[in-house]
Amino acid sequence: MNVSILFWIIVAIIVVDYVLERLLEYLNGTMRGSVLPAEVSDIYDEKSYEKQQQYELAKSKISFWSSTVSFLFLVSMFMLGGYGLLDSWLATFGFGSIVSGLLFFAVLTVVSEILELPFSWYNTFVIEEKFGFNKMTKKLFVIDTIKSFFVTMVLGGLLLSGLFFLVSYCNEQFWIYAWIAISIFLVFINMFYSTLFVPLFNKQTPLEDGDLKNAIFAFSQKAGFELDNIYVIDGSKRSTKANAYFSGLGPKKRVVLYDTLIHSLTVEEIVAVLAHEIGHYKNKHTVMMLATSVLQMGLLLFLFGLFLKEPLFSEVLGIPFNPEKTYVSLFVFSILFTPISFFIGLAINVFIRRNEYQADEFAGKNYAPEHLENALKKLTKNSLSNLTPHPWYVFCYYSHPTLYQRIIALRTIKK
Repeated sequence: MNVSILFWIIVAIIVVDYVLERLLEYLNGTMRGSVLPAEVSDIYDEKSYEKQQQYELAKSKISFWSSTVSFLFLVSMFMLGGYGLLDSWLATFGFGSIVSGLLFFAVLTVVSEILELPFSWYNTFVIEEKFGFNKMTKKLFVIDTIKSFFVTMVLGGLLLSGLFFLVSYCNEQFWIYAWIAISIFLVFINMFYSTLFVPLFNKQTPLEDGDLKNAIFAFSQKAGFELDNIYVIDGSKRSTKANAYFSGLGPKKRVVLYDTLIHSLTVEEIVAVLAHEIGHYKNKHTVMMLATSVLQMGLLLFLFGLFLKEPLFSEVLGIPFNPEKTYVSLFVFSILFTPISFFIGLAINVFIRRNEYQADEFAGKNYAPEHLENALKKLTKNSLSNLTPHPWYVFCYYSHPTLYQRIIALRTIKK
């Protein structure tokens, strides 16, 4: 293979990825205005259904423009030799390969953030505001953006510098040591996400004594689930949308309820949502997803090792080959890996959707399927969620079954 062929392969991957995304968005759009199935026909009245359709359309438009700008930037950088110019500019500072690599990705990250910022701002203060979801102030938006950027830069910088160091000093075996290091990092993040990272953005307070706490503890004891940590997060300072999640492993596990969830649902419905989360733990879904992430990372690093010293990866960007410039190979490999990543993502989504059915089944059998159904309907209505997504869009993007599919499964349990 020569440089020209590899160049057009990369461009083709970028174009196909963009076109496929647009095609799926188009197919999803063709379902707007569809007659709702009987199982979900009671969620929206005529006025609120029209509002949901307008919200879906507005979100689709902003997604189109955001993706298009990113696509045009990526293609332009390839066609105009932008990556080679960036590398040449960084070389004038005389830094070593590790620092140059960190700066290479840092510059691309900054540009990406700048390009995305207007769309994020418009989505928050125009779309979400118009449809009654936004509670975020402009000051908080700026603070969140800065915090997110620095967290990304710090964590990304640590991982990349570690990878570059291992490549430099461990040669062909680097991927094994990198796999071990990143696996430890993934376990660490899973265990301490709520205690170390969430507080950077939200306050978490223990759930107050009362009927809800008593009901939660009563169910957890009945289900044989040891639960000591139940926290409420102040999600209402950003949005009216509600959520709940389970995080951590072993003694570090905790259940987190959004304050908006507590205000939106009855005690029975909240316990049903919690039963779903406990179902994930009981079925070891958290551990299985962590193991899947570790295996995927091992595959990624192994394949990267096969192409690490490939001169074409540098030359295709207009950069003279230098075996010390690991970052150049990593960038090109990340694009070439896109098709494999897409199919891996499809398989993982299928796996996660199966997990969601199992968690619903646990909640239905051990608590009450009708309470979970009512909770899901309320959460769907409150967030103006799409009730009729296109099947192909669901297959490619949805990590959860549709509400209609979940209700059918829950009613089967009830029968």
